[in-house]
Amino acid sequence: MGRSLGELEQLILFAVVDLGDDAYGAAIGRSIEERTGRRISAGAIYTALDRLITRGFVRARVGEPTPRRGGRRKKLYRLEPEGALELRRSTRTLQDMAEGLLPKLDSLVGDSA
Repeated sequence: MGRSLGELEQLILFAVVDLGDDAYGAAIGRSIEERTGRRISAGAIYTALDRLITRGFVRARVGEPTPRRGGRRKKLYRLEPEGALELRRSTRTLQDMAEGLLPKLDSLVGDSA
C-alpha cells in the first residue's frame, strides 16, 4: 500500500468528485474554499495534483479552447478508480477512528468551538 493521502490531497480528490467534468485548478480551489472556508494557493493545488497524477489517482487532459479564456485551454482532472478506492479507504479510516470520540472532543474543547 504506499503512503496514505494527506489532508490536502483528500480535499482535492473530494473537489474533483464534486466538480465532475468541470474539475480544473481554479474550480478545485473554489470548491475547497466554499466547503471548508479555507483558501488554498494555486501552487499548492497544482503540486498536489501532480503527486496525485504520479500515483495514478487522477488523470489530466487538456480541454477545448474557449473564447471566455481568450482561446486558452483548461487542464481538466478526473478521478481514476484507484483514486476513488484510496479516497474511500482513507475516509473510512478517519471515520472509524473518530467514531464515538466527538463527544470526548466536545468535552475537551468546551464552549470555545
